[in-house]
Amino acid sequence: MAVSIRMQRRGSKKRPFYAVVAADSRCPRDGRFLEKLGTYDPRVEENGINLKMDRVQHWIGVGALPSKTVAGLIKKVEAVEVAA
Repeated sequence: MAVSIRMQRRGSKKRPFYAVVAADSRCPRDGRFLEKLGTYDPRVEENGINLKMDRVQHWIGVGALPSKTVAGLIKKVEAVEVAA
């Protein structure tokens, strides 16, 4: 089973909100997932990214591949943690 870390779209029309999840790569985008790892709200300028970094690192450690978008979010969160 290939696991990917990707986003699920939530929210209503024209008000996007995303859940970052670990899911089987064969499942549909908004379908079944293994674990919810955090959220991302693109409409909020500051602090719109909330990730459980310990769980993200766990999934990456066991072979999960983050999508390009999620990889960018992880880099932003890590940059904020280093700066703080």
